[in-house]
Amino acid sequence: MKKDIIQIFGSMVFNDATMRERLDEKTYKALKKTRAEGLRLDIATANAIALQMKNWAIEKGATHFTHWFQPMTGITAEKHDSFITPGRDGKALVEFSGKELIKGEPDASSFPSGGLRCTFEARGYTVWDTTSYAFIKDGSLCIPTAFCSHGGDALDKKTPLLRSIEAISKQALKILKLFPNQKTKRVLPTAGPEQEYFLIDEKLYLARPDLVHTGRTLFGAPPPKGQEMEDYYFSSLKPRVSAFMKELDEELWRLGVYIKTKHSEVAPGQFELAPIYGTTNVATDHNQLAMEMLKTIASRHGLACLLHEKPFARVNGSGKHNNWSLMADNGLNLLEPGDTPHSNAQFLLFLVATIKAADDYQDLIRVSAANAGNDHRLGGHEAPPAIISMFLGEELTAILDAILEETEYLDKGVRHMEIGAGVLPPFPKDSTDRNRTSPLAFTGNKFEFRMPGSSSSVAGPNIVLNTAVAEVLSQFSEELTGAADFNAALAKLIKRVYNAHKRIVFNGNNYSDEWVAEAKRRGLSNLESTSEALPKFNEDKNIDLFVRHGVFSKSEVLSRCEILMDNYCKTINIEALTMIEITKRMIFSASVGYQNKLATLIKAKKDCGIEVLGALEYELIEEIAALSKDMAQKVRELEEALQKAKEIDESAVKDRMIFFRQGVFFKMEELRAIVDKLETMVAKKYWPLPSYAEMLSSAN
Repeated sequence: MKKDIIQIFGSMVFNDATMRERLDEKTYKALKKTRAEGLRLDIATANAIALQMKNWAIEKGATHFTHWFQPMTGITAEKHDSFITPGRDGKALVEFSGKELIKGEPDASSFPSGGLRCTFEARGYTVWDTTSYAFIKDGSLCIPTAFCSHGGDALDKKTPLLRSIEAISKQALKILKLFPNQKTKRVLPTAGPEQEYFLIDEKLYLARPDLVHTGRTLFGAPPPKGQEMEDYYFSSLKPRVSAFMKELDEELWRLGVYIKTKHSEVAPGQFELAPIYGTTNVATDHNQLAMEMLKTIASRHGLACLLHEKPFARVNGSGKHNNWSLMADNGLNLLEPGDTPHSNAQFLLFLVATIKAADDYQDLIRVSAANAGNDHRLGGHEAPPAIISMFLGEELTAILDAILEETEYLDKGVRHMEIGAGVLPPFPKDSTDRNRTSPLAFTGNKFEFRMPGSSSSVAGPNIVLNTAVAEVLSQFSEELTGAADFNAALAKLIKRVYNAHKRIVFNGNNYSDEWVAEAKRRGLSNLESTSEALPKFNEDKNIDLFVRHGVFSKSEVLSRCEILMDNYCKTINIEALTMIEITKRMIFSASVGYQNKLATLIKAKKDCGIEVLGALEYELIEEIAALSKDMAQKVRELEEALQKAKEIDESAVKDRMIFFRQGVFFKMEELRAIVDKLETMVAKKYWPLPSYAEMLSSAN
């Protein structure tokens, strides 16, 4: 029997409807005020909420509660406590207090802190985020929380995201007050992160130590047929995948996640899901939940979900397109052009603010998408290059050019598409095409940031976008406030800003070599690798930006930069060690075993008086032996490189990161090239790893 979507949706969430039903009016209004205005919650109100939240959770089958938080590990964390409390005569009571709801105290010493605290300093706090609903998962009441140290430093991704939301709301309100719009009390940035992923059979996944330990295949020859026929994109879902997606939809709907779209992606075995947009805070929480559920539910269907940016070399990787916009509390999208964008001054002001922010903080935007996995994806003909640019489309570019040149913009009005078949009705034509090659593309009423990788939290990109735009809006409000002629000052500002920052606008093919040369001529940065990008994070201008808007303290910026650099080093180190282990324990033996087989065959031929010189077996064994010798040499070189990396002082994390990129990463590529060639020569019976051809089609 089909389940009623309406009945399922949000059934495991302590959402607004449930709160209205269960909380008394005074408590409900106090919580709503806290959520809307960021006020402190008094303990009496917290106790009243906790009581009803506990009763509701127990009715839903929950036995435990946990503060659900997002440390700097890239995944979520949970410490579960039961509702049980000792009662009289050995009986148990169930209790959950307002204090337990508001604050938790997990051990913070084992989470990344980037030097913010000493190892022996264990105390950390989780604090309830009232703007994100509690939910039930796997029998536990999960309370979304921020995570900070004993000294108040943010140790998570939620805290600075919430700070950046406050920063952009504050500055956007200053701008709105300059227009005939005095009623808006809050502006919230919104996001809709589209999530790409791969599915393969779980048995094949477990037979690949590289996938298990690193999330990507460190070896693998290309399959005879990949994605070149372009027949997989939007193809019909096979029964096994369809069953997985149906269960995924239902689980996420129960958790209040507005999953809207699902489809096959470009590469074989690759898929995508997309939500309806929400506030950046809730969207980030929901995306973390979606990634967790993807893996959990895949396993129930005998599948493994791969969230790595590039699990298969030479096959399209996976991204996470972050659709970002600004929404006023009256429902107005501040990046909505309207029917006449050329005369919509408010829209044009927020548009050029975003253009200036992207140009001024190119490096930070690039940093927000930087990790070891994404290095394999960015710049390929599947994802944007590492050069930050913006696509505006023909109409908006023409409008801004007309402003710049002080000429009249000729509005072409609504146009309709006529396809030529009489049975097909005409429909309104969009004013511009979409550009899938641009890192930051305007798509109607939002910017689609296409650079983030599939495994990353979208907190980082949204923190940067929110803060950078907040900074520009603060500059604009300072200039426009008190202007004798507001309209004249506004027109002058829009013209000047666009002229100064139009270099960041590019509507062409970002994949082309010509664009790389053109971007260099324009003075745009091209930070091709994570090792080049991350040091930009803690440059003075970027530290000043975050400190000025209260998003990060200086020490928090420095700590995050150190964590990201250290994570890069650890990722490459684990990958290199895994390569060495697979080569020594699996590939060598496969090569030797097959050579022995060929040698036995050659000997048998000789014994029968058959000429072997020039025979296929003879040539094959010679070539495999030569490759095996080269492979052994590359393994020794890789081991030596890892030893050199160990000798670099751990405190010199930037130096270690650069060495792992230049001294280890490229040696891994050299070893891979040899092993991949061997795979095409050693008989399948002897090769120990499932092939690309097997894995990419295994989910069907």
